Amino acid sequence: MKRGGQSSRNPGAELTEKKARALAILRALKKLFPNPRMQLNYSNNWELLVAVVLSAQCTDKKVNEVTASLFKKYRKFDDYLKAKPREFENNIKPTGFYHGKAKNILAAARAVKEKFGGRLPKTMDEMLTIPGVGRKTANVVLWNAYGVVSGIAVDTHVRRLSRLLGLTKQTDPGKIEKDLEKLIPKKEWPYITYALIQYGREYCPARSHNHAACPLSRIESPR
Repeated sequence: MKRGGQSSRNPGAELTEKKARALAILRALKKLFPNPRMQLNYSNNWELLVAVVLSAQCTDKKVNEVTASLFKKYRKFDDYLKAKPREFENNIKPTGFYHGKAKNILAAARAVKEKFGGRLPKTMDEMLTIPGVGRKTANVVLWNAYGVVSGIAVDTHVRRLSRLLGLTKQTDPGKIEKDLEKLIPKKEWPYITYALIQYGREYCPARSHNHAACPLSRIESPR
């Protein structure tokens, strides 16, 4: 032990151990979910952004129910520039937090029009200038719209499970993302997000359950 009771474990060895665990988790997930994917429905990049913003604190199923009529009413990007805030709020109300979501979506439309000529940008830095867009939303949009991999999208499932599985001790999504990026090969970054989301839904939900019966619980935790 070091002075003051601090652990003398080699940080490099600890990282190597975590990487091995992460790869074991990755292999196990690929057996469970060979091809996980986002469940949100959309027909163009702008609708993708709208759907992802609406999905915050809401199920994909409910978002798809709402966007089925929303995307028929607002068929073109420019329709969002003309939308009346109160009416738009009512259109998305079932997704929850509709005041903030409506404000962000309509502000995002104006920003995309003014800064990028009505097309979503292709870089993380540019995406983060759009109102209501954080790293999670930007990552999902960039993957699905352009195949650009800039990071790992940390939603509530990824946040909870990456901690539960011993891949991070952080609570902040940005710090969790950085930890996961050190452990997961870059080509697997989009996969790990969708696989953990599906795993959380099908095997290891946030509600109380027999965690010992969850498939990934059999992978030995790091010391």
